[in-house]
Amino acid sequence: MRPTIINSAVAAAALFQGASALKWLGINLSSAEFGQGTYPGTWGTEFTFPADSSISTLIGQGFNIFRVAFSMERLVPDKLTGAVDEAYLANLTATVNTITEAGASAVLDPHNFGRYYDNIITDTAGFGAFWTTLATPFKDNKLVVFDTNNEYHDMDQSLVLQLNQAAIDAIRAAGATSQYVLVEGNSYSGAWTWNTTNDNLKALTDSADLLIYEMHQYLDTDGSGTHEACVSSDIGVQRVVGATEWLKANGKIGILGEFAGGANDACKTAVIGLLDHLNENSDVWQGALWWAAGPWWGDYMYSYEPPSGTGYSAYNSILTKYVPSK
Repeated sequence: MRPTIINSAVAAAALFQGASALKWLGINLSSAEFGQGTYPGTWGTEFTFPADSSISTLIGQGFNIFRVAFSMERLVPDKLTGAVDEAYLANLTATVNTITEAGASAVLDPHNFGRYYDNIITDTAGFGAFWTTLATPFKDNKLVVFDTNNEYHDMDQSLVLQLNQAAIDAIRAAGATSQYVLVEGNSYSGAWTWNTTNDNLKALTDSADLLIYEMHQYLDTDGSGTHEACVSSDIGVQRVVGATEWLKANGKIGILGEFAGGANDACKTAVIGLLDHLNENSDVWQGALWWAAGPWWGDYMYSYEPPSGTGYSAYNSILTKYVPSK
């Protein structure tokens, strides 16, 4: 029997007692990867970079981790082993510096779905070379976190393992030995199918022992994050409990790299339940990041762009109850 939906989500959030036990709570920043398929594209037309003012607002409210999406094709435009585009890197670096100089963590997120120019990446050595190029300029910033790639999907499962391992090895060989690496899985890195789809990723190794398994979870009917309605008021817990069991059984650490819900009471209650579950299992969950903020999201149903994004307006009073204590 499902619990009764609490009409006031703010009242539901008030049920949360005490300081958050999570290491991180944050927001995805999505805009530099816009214009997918149009490369290199023009800054201000096909893509843009996150607004410093929005980042500062969110940091001021206690959010302490931001996942910065960008395009591999714009950063390294010719081939995986090619030279970096200095202008794009400079703007990405400026965004990262805005975050880390304020004391928050910045996740570098090649938002490519395991693909490069729409082709599945099969060249593991080339993928490692890309990561050498990316990790080297950030290797001394301890607040930078590396995300191997966004949402591998419809790929050979052994290839997903090999690409993740190639990225880890390249990052460490580049001298980035004190920063976290987030590894993602197949099937869009979904938490709800992780224990059946991505079990082989438990074999990944990291010489620095700073590996975190990044999963994503939406609460609509197909888990795609394209519908405003959530399945039920307790779907948040239902969809991550198997992943929690997997992390505990294998001695691994996880983070929910993307999550969101519509601006309605059922979704709010489901999100609160999800965050409570992560907090109660903080021995294996490091944190969570809402999808997404960015200056071009307009009236997008999950937009967390201050001051008036739909998600920001509906959820900020809830999420800020879970930000880690400083």
